[in-house]
Amino acid sequence: MYEQITSFIKSLYGNQEFTPLSVPVFIGNEKKYLNECIDSTFVSSVGKFVDKFEEMVAQYTGAKRAVVCVNGTNAIHIALMLVGVDRDDEVLTQALTFIATCNAISYIGAHPVFIDVDKDTMGLSPVALKNWLEDNAEIKNGVCYNKKTGHRIKACVPMHTFGHPCKIEDIASICEEFHIELVEDAAESIGSLYKGRHTGTFGKIGALSFNGNKTITTGGGGMLLFNDEELGNFAKHITTQAKVPHRWEFVHDHIGYNYRMPNINAALGCAQMEHLEEYVLNKRVTAQKYKEFFDTIDDIHFFTEPENCRSNYWLNVVILNNKDAQQEFLQYTNDHGVMTRPIWELMSRLPMFDHCLHDSLENTLWFADRVVNIPSSVRR
Repeated sequence: MYEQITSFIKSLYGNQEFTPLSVPVFIGNEKKYLNECIDSTFVSSVGKFVDKFEEMVAQYTGAKRAVVCVNGTNAIHIALMLVGVDRDDEVLTQALTFIATCNAISYIGAHPVFIDVDKDTMGLSPVALKNWLEDNAEIKNGVCYNKKTGHRIKACVPMHTFGHPCKIEDIASICEEFHIELVEDAAESIGSLYKGRHTGTFGKIGALSFNGNKTITTGGGGMLLFNDEELGNFAKHITTQAKVPHRWEFVHDHIGYNYRMPNINAALGCAQMEHLEEYVLNKRVTAQKYKEFFDTIDDIHFFTEPENCRSNYWLNVVILNNKDAQQEFLQYTNDHGVMTRPIWELMSRLPMFDHCLHDSLENTLWFADRVVNIPSSVRR
């Protein structure tokens, strides 16, 4: 069986000796725009490509304002600060996520609280969220507190896992009911839609990532999405050292952050954005081919997009029967030239976060023992 699977994956990607998990594709104006950027000498944090990249992403996602930054982790960090998260606040999120989500929470000195995910999305479960809040939260003067710890519950950060949208509309409604700010970790889901609306635009702020293995890349990079243009403008100000505009004076009016994306990276982003929809459609065709293939394989399930969603299928997922089967699959494929990987180590199991509050994490633990990511690059 594993030989058949490995052969099929290799055939999808041209029968290479080694098939990587996810690599960038540069088929457009990348070199042209990089040369323009170099010729202009504006290779740092000021230049036309920075502005153009923000405009292109805002238009594509439907956000009123988009603000570039160095990476997706920085984007979540600033987003949490902008919605008012302070030291010792609690931030509700999922244990099934990449470390960046919890690192960003920790930069502020806040505490992640881990809520279970749904079986059909791999993202934060609104039912589990509501149950946890009903058991643990109380509202005082319009502010949500944990009645057991006394800490303020200030924000919720769901993540659209592997590009599959979670039930973000329901989560947003629960957050509103409990006076909790919603920040979307959409790092993996550019091009993904929930009920026709782009991920990252349901909360107060959304965060994207353009790391080298993402659907589109700027080498490294991130983006903040805003429905509030004024808040977006303020984010631009504090992520660029909070410098007051002046032709020669250096005056700063807030504690600022050097989270500026260089123009040379934004040039790459502009060229990538010109092909984003093509890449998403390409990856969706690959996902369909995987589904048709794995429908013929016993005991392995290919994970497909949730209801009411268009997923970008950033990383394709197969689900094995148990931990032993997962490890056998990983061993065989990696030994035979196909890169596969398990889900990230759960945040609740890491030494930095193993003391954090959590619910049963029943589905989270189930996924951890069964999920394998398989090659998902744009096919050429």
